[in-house]
Amino acid sequence: MTEAAPLIVLAGNPNSGKSALFNALTGARQKIANYPGVTVERKSGHFAFADGRPAELVDLPGSYSLDPTSPDEEVTRGVILGLQKGERRPDIIVLVLDAANLDNHLRFALEVIALGQPVVVALNMMDLAERDGLALDATKLEAALGVPVVPTVAVRRRGLEQLSAAVENRLRQKSDIAPPVVVQERDRGLSKQAKQIANQAIVSETAGRRWSERADRLFLHPFIGPLILFSILFVMFQAVFAWSEAPIGWIEAATEWASGAIAANMPEGFLRDFLIEGAIAGVGSVVVFLPQILILFLFILLLEASGYMTRAAFIMDRMMAWVGLSGRSFIPLLSSFACAIPGIMATRSISDPRDRLTTILVAPLMTCAARLPVYAIIIGAFIPPTTVGPGIGLQGLVLFGLYVFGIVGAMLAALILRSTVTKGPNSGFLMEMPKYQLPRLRDVLLGLWQRGWIFLRRAGTIIFAATVVLWLLLTFPKVPEDSAMSQVDYSAAGRITNVIAPLVKPIGFDRDIALALIPAMAAREVAVAALATVYAIDAPDEEAEAKSLTERLQSRWSLPTALAFLAWFVFAPQCISTIAVTKRETNGWKWPMFMLGYLFALAYVAAGITYWSAVALGL
Repeated sequence: MTEAAPLIVLAGNPNSGKSALFNALTGARQKIANYPGVTVERKSGHFAFADGRPAELVDLPGSYSLDPTSPDEEVTRGVILGLQKGERRPDIIVLVLDAANLDNHLRFALEVIALGQPVVVALNMMDLAERDGLALDATKLEAALGVPVVPTVAVRRRGLEQLSAAVENRLRQKSDIAPPVVVQERDRGLSKQAKQIANQAIVSETAGRRWSERADRLFLHPFIGPLILFSILFVMFQAVFAWSEAPIGWIEAATEWASGAIAANMPEGFLRDFLIEGAIAGVGSVVVFLPQILILFLFILLLEASGYMTRAAFIMDRMMAWVGLSGRSFIPLLSSFACAIPGIMATRSISDPRDRLTTILVAPLMTCAARLPVYAIIIGAFIPPTTVGPGIGLQGLVLFGLYVFGIVGAMLAALILRSTVTKGPNSGFLMEMPKYQLPRLRDVLLGLWQRGWIFLRRAGTIIFAATVVLWLLLTFPKVPEDSAMSQVDYSAAGRITNVIAPLVKPIGFDRDIALALIPAMAAREVAVAALATVYAIDAPDEEAEAKSLTERLQSRWSLPTALAFLAWFVFAPQCISTIAVTKRETNGWKWPMFMLGYLFALAYVAAGITYWSAVALGL
């Protein structure tokens, strides 16, 4: 019988260069299929040793641990231990390590080496390590690990002959293979050991790399790290108000000029009323908040580009573990600060189905950019621009509090959900830290342009369309000249709202607010446009019509009502697109309807508690 070609598997963390090494060794002699019973891709190929003997090479899915948290990691563990259906146990394991990120990659390597199976280490991407000012001694690393270590640069085919020779030599050793025993002590102990071994292998490193390590000791500190994170968020929300004052004034002046120009140059009639009361009053009231949205995204883009955002996820992992989630949920939830839709879609990276479902259900509680115009107009109208400390404004403090309120609400909701409808064991979390780097100005400006364009496109499509529909419903039918009823009450929209208004009256909402909540289902910021349109149509004269939305709110709303309105928007899932994406991601209407129900219930209760508490305090 012909002896089967030895089976060699490439294992390692994601982004270690495994695929590049696989391609360099096999060339065009590759085939791709799926592992039996799963959708995980199997990449295999053939290469020949120096003496011509063939060998089969399999590129395993990237893995951070032998404790699987995804189907990919489950397959990798199964193949290494010889437990994967349709796969024989590998004759040798080639561990591919990123030389520039050695301590992180050694953690998984130590787990595999502890199994007692034949192992050869490919210390890959040595050129990138040298570029970053890191010099490594492969001999010292070999002595520390007790297995052969070969420096390689797969993309340049450097070290491939030496690696092939090391693998061939290891195969010739007829040592008994130990039974598959998985290391029990991992986490902190294993990470500490990996760090020690990496330090032994380092010959020299630049000041920049040492600075990065010192920065992580500070930013990832269990007590100082969260304080730094929340300080950054605090400054961010202060800047949203402090830096946006001037550009908001410019946009307001432009809208007032446009309304004045139309009023002066167009005759009275349907088109004039539509442009002033509908288009400019509605859409313009939302566009005015573009500077604040851009400032918010400026901070987010800078944090992402600098490498800090991943650190923030690591910090939040400790906090999120208290409510049954892991740091894997942080990135989708963070994405939800921009919009819940990409945040919900980003949950596809969460392997645990209970974690993923919980994250989807609480994602709308993150304060998305669509809420910012609502928060900004109410805060600007009812919270005085006073200074409460050095560089600390009361308006920014309130905005920060609303974001914190949303985060706390999401965490409490996650805790309850993980204890009831999504009950199950907590999943682990491993994350590779990127290097710190200075953000590129071009990338930041491009990101701001994209975010700004998305917002303006929404203003020109969804918000404009909702405003037009609302204006038509408010304008028709026309109130008879001899009627004492207002146009809003007589209109189709007013009659619809009269049915809804009694339901929200107990929480301090009047007819106008009830009317604004309906079109806000299209997009949250439409609530601002709806209020502006209602007050423009309901204005008794041109002088009243010329007043800003802020002035109209101050004359019509009480402070308890304004605070209740803010509390409502912290919880209310007023975005049809979010519901639609949830339906798609959960494959049915069960969970979208559940989410819709519990969030509206929370919004109603929170608004009611806020309103009656404010009234009781005499605000």
